[in-house]
Amino acid sequence: MVEAAEMTRAGFPLEISDPERIPTARYYDADFYRRECEELWPHVWQMACRVEQVPEVGDWIEYSNLGKSVIIVRTKDGISAYHNACRHRGVPLTEGSHGNCKGKGFICPFHGWRWNIEGKNTFVYGRHMFSEHQLDEQDLALRPCRTEIEMGCVFINFDDDAPSLREQLGPLAVGLDAYNADKMRAEWCFGTVLPANWKVAMEAFMEGYHVMRTHPQLQQKVPILYNMMYGMDTGGIGVPINPNRSMKENIVDQVDHMQLLSEGMAGMCHAKDVAVARTLIDVELPEDPQQAIMHWFGMVNHCVTQAGQARGEPTPDLNRLAVETPVKSVEFIFPNYFLLPFLSSMAAYRIRPLGPESCMFELWSLTHFPEGQEPPVVMEPVMLPYDSDQFPMIPRQDYSNIPLQQKGLHAEGFDFMRLSKVIEGLISNYQRIIDGYIRHEPMDKLSAATQKLAGNFDGPVLDLGF
Repeated sequence: MVEAAEMTRAGFPLEISDPERIPTARYYDADFYRRECEELWPHVWQMACRVEQVPEVGDWIEYSNLGKSVIIVRTKDGISAYHNACRHRGVPLTEGSHGNCKGKGFICPFHGWRWNIEGKNTFVYGRHMFSEHQLDEQDLALRPCRTEIEMGCVFINFDDDAPSLREQLGPLAVGLDAYNADKMRAEWCFGTVLPANWKVAMEAFMEGYHVMRTHPQLQQKVPILYNMMYGMDTGGIGVPINPNRSMKENIVDQVDHMQLLSEGMAGMCHAKDVAVARTLIDVELPEDPQQAIMHWFGMVNHCVTQAGQARGEPTPDLNRLAVETPVKSVEFIFPNYFLLPFLSSMAAYRIRPLGPESCMFELWSLTHFPEGQEPPVVMEPVMLPYDSDQFPMIPRQDYSNIPLQQKGLHAEGFDFMRLSKVIEGLISNYQRIIDGYIRHEPMDKLSAATQKLAGNFDGPVLDLGF
């Protein structure tokens, strides 16, 4: 194996040399995909399941990615994970995608060897036929897989030496804690297979620059909002007020925009929050338009907080959160998980590679519920064709672009994607962290660079320190 220092000096095919230009072959080249599989994925934290999916002792669910399968199981001491292979001949121990094995444990369907939920072997058929050293208790135990619980999810990592997930998240973990993300529950989950590289699918959600053309219903409702962010050189300063409309009309536009977000992606702006905002259309506000709209947004935060808490939900104080521990409307958790918080709720995305030009895309609607009133646990996604009209409108519009982009990347002479250094920096930044894994940069440097991805949605190209 090439030493890390030598690899850094020599570079490697398709390495990013200009942070504003991403070589297009990174999205379809089989060798580059192989390097990701071998040098990235075995060393990163992967969202394996939601905690609510294994609520009782003995509950288990399988997580698989790139041919590796892990069993996540609830034991009397908490949640554990094991590599899903019989210690005799390697057959997976689970049948189906989830279940409960309290009492019986895991039974190999090939020869009937058994393990309990703590990973200890409890039965070997024909034990007398094996050498004593073959059946050493410690050696025979199921191999554990490293786990951490954050944001109401179980994350796994195949690398026991990798920095902790908490360390990788950095200050973002504090913001998500304040949001009570760990107390949210899934209302629904959809999944689809996209004919596109996993990174193409992710990058569609790393900037809002595409809203004008891809989501015209949002742009048309509050054009001043999106033009301020992308269409006009305002220096990023301003308040989304249309001077040609009254303050009440501006507020109605904001509420209607929330409604479109809610209809388009549920957890992205929950219907219960839209209902609260609609009660605030005729409130008294300061005369100055800029003060008025900011005051109104503060009122929405306050009333959504009060309404949720009155229902018995663990809704955080949204105004306090915005000041003390703010989170962006899109937060990317490297390498493949997104949270999209808005008011009381969130959407979540998980993307897994299936090949150089194919990926699995899952999306959840997450919100708070009063204790004892949670909905049935969502164990599996509702799988749909990527062009299904059953998807909510916003992902359906995004999915219409992604396969086309994958085709376009093969165009003769299209050698790189050119990025805005101020608004599409997240794409460059996470891609260069992938390069860091391939170059075997020190783990502490990779962890520090990954922390910089927090709040980087619609953000600039950053100096990652390597």
